[in-house]
Amino acid sequence: MLQRIQTIWSFLAVLAAVFLFVTGQDIIISDSFPVLNIACIMLVLIGLLSVFSFKNRKRQILLNTISIIINALLIGVLIYWLLKLSGGIQFPEKGIEPIFSLIAIICLFIANIYIKKDERLVKSVDRLR
Repeated sequence: MLQRIQTIWSFLAVLAAVFLFVTGQDIIISDSFPVLNIACIMLVLIGLLSVFSFKNRKRQILLNTISIIINALLIGVLIYWLLKLSGGIQFPEKGIEPIFSLIAIICLFIANIYIKKDERLVKSVDRLR
């Protein structure tokens, strides 16, 4: 069902990916390959697939785990980009792009906790029948 708490957390992770896509338009990591744009589009698609596959909780957990891995790699790429810029890391001047990936990881982790809790509840009810 779409009104469950894990859906809200997954949707917040999708919003974080959208915000990263919007704020990261000036980031140039590779001259010929738009790494950030492709990763953000993948995260949005995987997140929406996870939100709408509420009947299959194992698939939701798998998709959220894949999103967590992509976000962790994206944090590494964005920190590399920040360190490569002249002047070091100063967030007011350089941007907040890695924060969006961190927020997405936290939201997906919380969503996985609630999905597992829901799975345990369904299994316990099945045992009583």
